[in-house]
Amino acid sequence: MSLTEEILSQLPGDVLAGLRQGDRLLTSLRENSASVPTLVKENQQPLGVVDFDVVICGGTLGILIGCALAVKGLRVALMERGILRGREQEWNISRKELDVFVELNLLTEDELKSAIATQYNPARVSFDGGTEVWVEDVLNIGVDPVYLLATLKTRFLSAGGKLLENTPFTEAVVHPDGVMVNNQFKTRLLIDAMGHFSPITQQARQGKKPDALCLVVGSCAQGFPENNSGDLLLSFTSLQNQCQYFWEAFPARDGRTTYLFTYMDADPQRLSLEALFEEYLRLLPEYQGVELSKLKFQRALFGFFPTYRQSPLKTPWNRILPAGDSSGSQSPLSFGGFGAMVRHLKRLTYGIYEALETEQLSAKSLALLQPYQPSLTVTWLFQRAMSVGVNQKIAPDQINQLLSAVFQEMQQLGTPVLKPFLQDIVQFSALTQTLLKTGLYHPILVAKIIPQVGLASLLDWMLHYSNLGVYTTLFWLSPMLETWIKNQPDEQQYYWHRLIDAWKYGSGGDYSDET
Repeated sequence: MSLTEEILSQLPGDVLAGLRQGDRLLTSLRENSASVPTLVKENQQPLGVVDFDVVICGGTLGILIGCALAVKGLRVALMERGILRGREQEWNISRKELDVFVELNLLTEDELKSAIATQYNPARVSFDGGTEVWVEDVLNIGVDPVYLLATLKTRFLSAGGKLLENTPFTEAVVHPDGVMVNNQFKTRLLIDAMGHFSPITQQARQGKKPDALCLVVGSCAQGFPENNSGDLLLSFTSLQNQCQYFWEAFPARDGRTTYLFTYMDADPQRLSLEALFEEYLRLLPEYQGVELSKLKFQRALFGFFPTYRQSPLKTPWNRILPAGDSSGSQSPLSFGGFGAMVRHLKRLTYGIYEALETEQLSAKSLALLQPYQPSLTVTWLFQRAMSVGVNQKIAPDQINQLLSAVFQEMQQLGTPVLKPFLQDIVQFSALTQTLLKTGLYHPILVAKIIPQVGLASLLDWMLHYSNLGVYTTLFWLSPMLETWIKNQPDEQQYYWHRLIDAWKYGSGGDYSDET
């Protein structure tokens, strides 16, 4: 019996079967063997009177947008394939990002305080013997999903929202004036919040294989030595199984959560989730300085996140908008999920409301709500630099050495450079300063990246890096347009507001560290 089988068999529920089911899904993705769904169809007949302004498929994170839109007075239905409830595992986020819940009237200040299960400081970034970097107030808040979703559910219903539990998405027929969902619910707009494996997303991508994957395994356990700090990004091993292993750790309400994650391409030869879990258990004692026999495991965590260069996703249909992970609007470095949805919640709420108010519901108009963002696209090169091709030969310590040098320079440049990057927000000034310093003081390390990532990737990256500078300038100049925009017709205003949002988020201009 493997360590994985031994540990997971102690947990309630058939966790091992869940892990192996995850691996079957991963294999079909890598081999590109799954059939493309055809659940979205089009019909040129008018639909007539509709029941809802918005139907959202996917309740766990869809409730965030659903609640925000219902509070603004829209008729919203939320479809969830099971019962809408949060899982036990806390969602980690930075405190400032949570203010949007109060700003959009989704939670009161007291409810927001009650939603925070844990807080810790500081957090560490470290790479195998290199400089340790410590930061405060980054991903140091653990939100209780059970409380948060229950509170949002109550708010949603009191605002007139309709919750459709045990209602899986089965089909959507797009008409010129609305969408018929599950041959039952008529809506002006359908929002897909079903995540990475949404059938709508799969159909829109037409079976395209992901460009990269992030595999994550971990657990929450009791029995660790007392430790009130966390790890955001830590590596203490050189390349293993053609992978660079990274670790995260957070204090949790019922123990300590530790994750092992790694970036890779979607080659079928790559290791499975079960194999990675075995690696996690093998290395955990060294990482945390504790024997496995001393730990009492509360739950196991595992998953994988596909990323596509063609992101955010533009769907070919009118009146359908992907949001959250189904849109691919997270960077290839992050796990997406809660943090990515919260970051874009205000932008999407106002944008969707305005699209409905001005009837801008064509595929082309809705695509403006998921715009190209150079601040996300530039991170593809970082993802490539943190992974290695399936048959590629590089020095075993090359990735660690590079990351250690980069973070050393970032630390010297100070908090305004370091903190946004650790929250998955890339800004032109911070990136330029980091590149210049790293290139100046570590030229040999930088030179080694070129063959690792490839010249084509580097040239492509330079285009997005230039665009990051352009978007930064445009966002900086955008206040000069405000009066002029206010005098435009409503449809034109919608267009300009989306453009300014794109400049703001595409330049990392949405980042704020004010307390």
